[in-house]
Amino acid sequence: MSLVATLICNPASPALDSTIVDGARAVLPSPGPAQWLFNEVAVDIPFESQDTDRDAVKAIEARLHQARGDLPIDIVVQPRIARRKKLFLADMDSTMIGEECIDELADFAGLKAHVAGITERAMRGEIEFEAALRERVALLKGLPVSVVDEVLEKRITLTPGGRALVMTMRAHGAYTCLISGGFTLFTNVVAAKIGFQENRANQLQVADGKLTGEVVEPILGRATKLATLVELMESFDLDDIDTLVTGDGANDLSMIQAAGLGVAYHAKPAVAAAAAARIDHGDLTALLYAQGYRRNEFVEG
Repeated sequence: MSLVATLICNPASPALDSTIVDGARAVLPSPGPAQWLFNEVAVDIPFESQDTDRDAVKAIEARLHQARGDLPIDIVVQPRIARRKKLFLADMDSTMIGEECIDELADFAGLKAHVAGITERAMRGEIEFEAALRERVALLKGLPVSVVDEVLEKRITLTPGGRALVMTMRAHGAYTCLISGGFTLFTNVVAAKIGFQENRANQLQVADGKLTGEVVEPILGRATKLATLVELMESFDLDDIDTLVTGDGANDLSMIQAAGLGVAYHAKPAVAAAAAARIDHGDLTALLYAQGYRRNEFVEG
């Protein structure tokens, strides 16, 4: 079967050269010529393998990682067929943005460290997401809803490469959806800035201009994220191979594992270990290189 290994590094720290590429080719079965997607940043190495089950692919990845050494280079191995995906679902907090919105809200209540600790445990899968969300939201009771605008303006940073990722995929016919266990007060703004066609998240209850400490039920969590992927696949008559999903936390894992290309992005250890692909070093343009896009194909606007 025709496979491809893509070596990717952060464009802010180019680390690829011909020596590294030659070392990677040396451990691949029947490798073809390397194809640069962006000099020193991303390269495809096509190869042939009779054994393509998950264990075999992981073994190939392990050999590539050994050849890479300690260099900050991500490696994605996958079939060459249907690489360019037609549906993209992405988590928001710590994925498309650098922060956890609920932790930033909690800072205005003097509870950031406490809430961030709960968030971290939930994202690692150590506690149940829905219960953890209710607990954290309850601590925000009485906070002026206007604080959301301040957090968005002063504290939220878009992850580098996110807009290029979304707009390039859209330009090639993909549908994009931001799906978050966070809140619509944030996803509506973030999705518009990045260019997502749709966003889904939880809704905070507000009364008299203040947060009530409650979230509208049912809570959008791990099961709903997976259900959204399935729903959109059916709506656009797509197969799982046509889908790309990325996230970092335990509540993203079901949709990541169900996708044609499921990527753990700078993820919690358990999520990174269970995902078919992981990006630990690159920015979000890594997900374009993983689909075989060349740098001169990126759409920035």
